[in-house]
Amino acid sequence: MNLSLEYKIREPKVILDQNPLLLLLHGYGSNEADLFSFASELPDNYYIISARAPYDLQYGAYAWYAINFDADQNKFSDNEQAKTSRDIIANFIDELVANYPIDAKNVTLIGFSQGSILSYATALSYPEKIQRVVAMSGYFNEEIIKEGFENNDFKTLKFFASHGTVDQVIPIEWARKTPAVLEKLNIPVTYKEYPVGHGVAPQNFFDFKNWLAL
Repeated sequence: MNLSLEYKIREPKVILDQNPLLLLLHGYGSNEADLFSFASELPDNYYIISARAPYDLQYGAYAWYAINFDADQNKFSDNEQAKTSRDIIANFIDELVANYPIDAKNVTLIGFSQGSILSYATALSYPEKIQRVVAMSGYFNEEIIKEGFENNDFKTLKFFASHGTVDQVIPIEWARKTPAVLEKLNIPVTYKEYPVGHGVAPQNFFDFKNWLAL
């Protein structure tokens, strides 16, 4: 099957007419095997699909968008590339629904770091395609969301956001702004912090699995 992104898939162990989808989006410099490593721990009734980001950094590393540094070592995200990836992800969801017996009304994004930033952007730009988002170690970047997104219908969308309190890559302060942004849009959000760096704590994994089961 020639879809717009490379991916790994775990078919559901419990087959329904249409099964829900968990779409995993990895962080900068990683690949589709990274988050897929915990697929066996996720609920049996889901299609679990881990997508590879489109920009190749070589040696098995990929990115959803470039991060560039200036002379003072300030970081800049390539927002145009991020917007392209946002639309590729939205299109990829459509392709998956067309090619697998996936319930289009039960799609969850699980993103880590850059994948989490893209999860916010994709879900808020295309809320009709996504029902739930688990956004770990990321933040809300308004500049990569479709213009006029505030007017979208978010009534079926909800978020689980989490962050490490000693994250050395994405400051905790950035993540702490997110709940207020989502609440202003009347989107339910569960926000949790864990005493870790830029990674997924076991408790974080346990908490979002419980949240998915609600």
